[in-house]
Amino acid sequence: MSTRREFLLTAASASLAGAAPAKLLPAKADAMILLWMAGGMAQTETFDPKRKTEYAPGTPSSAVLSTFDSIPTSVDGLRISEGLERIAKVMDRGTLIRSHRVADLGFILHSKHQYHWHTGYAPPQPVPVPHMGSWIAKILGPRKPDVPAFVNIGQNLEIGAESDPVKAFTTAGFLGSEYGPFNVPDPADAVSAVRPPEEFSELRFRRRFQSYRDLMKLSPVMQSGSSAQRESLLRSVENAHRLLASPAAKAFDLELEPKASYDIYNTGKFGQGCLLARRLVEAGVRFVEVSSEYIPFRFWDTHENGHLRAKGMKETIDRPVSQLILDLEERGLLNRTLVVLASEFGRDMLTEGKPGATVQDQVKQPDLMTDIKHYGMHRHFTEACSVVMFGGGVRKGFVYGETAPERPCKVVRDPVSIEDLHATIYRALGIPHDWSEVYEKRPFYVTRDAKGRAVEALLS
Repeated sequence: MSTRREFLLTAASASLAGAAPAKLLPAKADAMILLWMAGGMAQTETFDPKRKTEYAPGTPSSAVLSTFDSIPTSVDGLRISEGLERIAKVMDRGTLIRSHRVADLGFILHSKHQYHWHTGYAPPQPVPVPHMGSWIAKILGPRKPDVPAFVNIGQNLEIGAESDPVKAFTTAGFLGSEYGPFNVPDPADAVSAVRPPEEFSELRFRRRFQSYRDLMKLSPVMQSGSSAQRESLLRSVENAHRLLASPAAKAFDLELEPKASYDIYNTGKFGQGCLLARRLVEAGVRFVEVSSEYIPFRFWDTHENGHLRAKGMKETIDRPVSQLILDLEERGLLNRTLVVLASEFGRDMLTEGKPGATVQDQVKQPDLMTDIKHYGMHRHFTEACSVVMFGGGVRKGFVYGETAPERPCKVVRDPVSIEDLHATIYRALGIPHDWSEVYEKRPFYVTRDAKGRAVEALLS
């Protein structure tokens, strides 16, 4: 006998399944670049600076809110953190959200929060949930037929204790393989992913591809899936093969970039990824993600030496991010390209989780600092983090939301949830928050249960 809850869920599903499908809305942007600060970017060390405390042995940890001075930007009255001087000069091209609040998922794992941010759904889920880029690829389609709709740059999926969970959200889920990402782990070697092996003649390569395609049709994996899944996988292989023979493949070759331009971007893998993203958007790619890469205890994952790590990461992102915005603007692409810089959560020196819902500490922080490694933002803070949005669909020179000036530096005005942030992003691209696809006879929405609402104040 069904419970009342089961009956209501069944009735709701039946009602939704019969509802008229959502329609696309007028769009301000037709491409998106997600600059992913993997590992947890400390908001008070980047885009939401607080009172600075200098390091000195014996300083109370509780006295430290920021470890950098603040600097002026191109927006009157807006200050961000020292070390982001170039980004400061382009802040008048975008919107800064200081009140992004991520979900309370219990004991904090980066993979869980990255999964939640990228898909809009907290893990675990009973269905394979699509990445945001896959939704956009499916709904809007490729901008040009010869290039992938979704390219993922810079995330090595084979490194780290949480690599398998990270792989779980870097897919198209139930949408099918053709909408999944074209993965480029190392942007410096991106061209090898779109170039046939040198030892193959063109004729041999075509024959090899046809043989591979025929074998795929007979493989047990292909036979076990539905006809839609099989067709999707075959189309994904055909799309990749078409790219190899297309002039658009040149966009992947960073050696074709003028040296002066390349040198500005070349702060390492992330900077090269920003350059590749610009080239790909120029070539017609719909959605590009550039990750600073999540590897435990490295990059933005500042479990110790928070100040020095943040200093190094800002040196990595400042030039390429600002140059990406300037280049898109110069090429007339910024007004049609939404650029979003975000992270899975923020950081604080003392609070793990959020005030009133703290979770198990993962870092031992002494009451009094005795070593430079104690100086900086170490713990995972889910109550507040910053998001920067540039380009198509968002206001220029705008700051939204506010956090408290003293610890705990929680959101005190205009909180923005993941659902509402996603709805805002989708709205800029012309996708309604309640767009759905039917999976296992039930609708599945781009924002969790269609609950996201675009923050109209952020939109131009």
